[in-house]
Amino acid sequence: MIQIEIERVSGDFGFEAKDAMGHTVRMDSSPETGGVDFGVRPMQMLLMGLGGCSGIDIVSILKKQKQPVVGFRILIEGEREPGKEPSLWQEVNIVFELKGAIDPEKARKACELSINKYCSVAATLQEAGCKIRWDVRVIA
Repeated sequence: MIQIEIERVSGDFGFEAKDAMGHTVRMDSSPETGGVDFGVRPMQMLLMGLGGCSGIDIVSILKKQKQPVVGFRILIEGEREPGKEPSLWQEVNIVFELKGAIDPEKARKACELSINKYCSVAATLQEAGCKIRWDVRVIA
């Protein structure tokens, strides 16, 4: 079982989350709803988790195929359901930018496998009805 501890440490909505290994993340609400920009918004953190999860998958797959990933950047945009509570992510667009002498078809397949098979965060979002679209760019 995974254990996470979350404690309020700043103002009304500034929380710090700590995992069992002692890694910490700061979260806060937006200033419009009473936060003070102490940390990341929790829903944005979900998109960060999507990027991290898929990034780990993609690098792992490409390493097994002996593809040299010398740089990797992930750009994510998301749109939430308007006028609903809770307001879920309804659409997410991802651009994977890989640098190195990487076969573009292997990069595309690695991205597809991550989003459609291996990434638990992507599966969680998709199960909730989110449409995830992605593109991959290989820069030599």
